[in-house]
Amino acid sequence: MATADTAFAQLHALPVQPCSTPGTTPAPSAADPPSVTLIGSVQRAMRLLECVAEHQYGAPAKQLARETGLALPTAYHLLRTLVHEGYLRREKGLFFLGEAAERLGSSGAEQKRRSTVVDTMARWRDAIGVPVYYAMYRDGEIEVMCVSDTPGNPAVEEWADFRETGHAHAIGQCLLSQLDEEARRGHLDRYPVQPITPYTVRDGHSLLRRLERMRRMTPVIERQEYALGTVCAAIPITVGTTAATMAISLPLHQADRLLPAAQRLQHEVGRRLGSLALSISI
Repeated sequence: MATADTAFAQLHALPVQPCSTPGTTPAPSAADPPSVTLIGSVQRAMRLLECVAEHQYGAPAKQLARETGLALPTAYHLLRTLVHEGYLRREKGLFFLGEAAERLGSSGAEQKRRSTVVDTMARWRDAIGVPVYYAMYRDGEIEVMCVSDTPGNPAVEEWADFRETGHAHAIGQCLLSQLDEEARRGHLDRYPVQPITPYTVRDGHSLLRRLERMRRMTPVIERQEYALGTVCAAIPITVGTTAATMAISLPLHQADRLLPAAQRLQHEVGRRLGSLALSISI
């Protein structure tokens, strides 16, 4: 899975402008940076939003104008606009943050939760020396939410849709093992078992028996069932009613590393589960 690169903008000092002859206008240079235009009304509106956010029990327009240093007519005009757009709401003469502003806040919190999981997975990837996967069972589907790998330790190529082949890989088997029998059978009705390598479980009945025998907190091991030349392990994570998993993969010639690496990952997940629980829905 591709990892997004972050580009860092470089700031350059403005060049010294040469003096021009009186009465003439210096020609623009191609090297001159474009001028920056700041929209004053946007700046004032943002100041009002920040000010409202500081007042848990709301604040009247006069107080907000005073605290932001805005003229009262200007404050009234901006407050009415922000209410109209849903960023503020007005109740009994007091202004509060509206649904649109709260959605912005929730989006920021979601990004922070995702960043927590991504950073944690990268640390585990580097410490254990394996690709690390995070997946969930959500709305009846197996969803691989994040993969952390490196060129030296690449992730397994998704050559057959992970959602449709949950019976064949450790991630899917681990997630299905956390479901009740009705949910498992419902999933297999939508995505019937079909061999995709010579090592894949042969039918749904055999898979259900295997899932029933799995111990709740034991890593799920899979050898070449999804991809030839690859072995995988998945760690079950259950937070409330959410079925999730962290998994790893290795090439077949390193199969002896699989169980120790899975046990180390399970230990690390156990240590961080409290903080990861809030990030489980990235």
